[in-house]
Amino acid sequence: MNEIDKYIGAFPEETAKMLIQIRGAIRRAAPEAEEVISYGMPAYKQHGIVLYFAGHRNHIGIYPKTTAITAFQNELSGYHTSKGTIQFPIGKPIPLKLIEKIVRFRIEENIEKKKNKSKKK
Repeated sequence: MNEIDKYIGAFPEETAKMLIQIRGAIRRAAPEAEEVISYGMPAYKQHGIVLYFAGHRNHIGIYPKTTAITAFQNELSGYHTSKGTIQFPIGKPIPLKLIEKIVRFRIEENIEKKKNKSKKK
């Protein structure tokens, strides 16, 4: 059992099921990403941090960066968002395909950022 399994296991069953679904969507979109715990939350790294996710009392939060929220704002219109957060209410269906798209977007963003850093040197 790794740290993310322990993190998910600490939540009530309904929340844990949603966290498992989100984790699965992230793994499908980023099978090579490294799973870590950072800032007390599960996080995924591939060419830099891709995103974090966390369980809360009434929602699951994913934290992909403002650029991703802006890029997918139309598709996220039914969810509460803020500068770097997307909230999915507990007990409601999760847009797993959208999460996969956000993950792929963030990986591409990380790759571009790395390329641009290399060009500057």
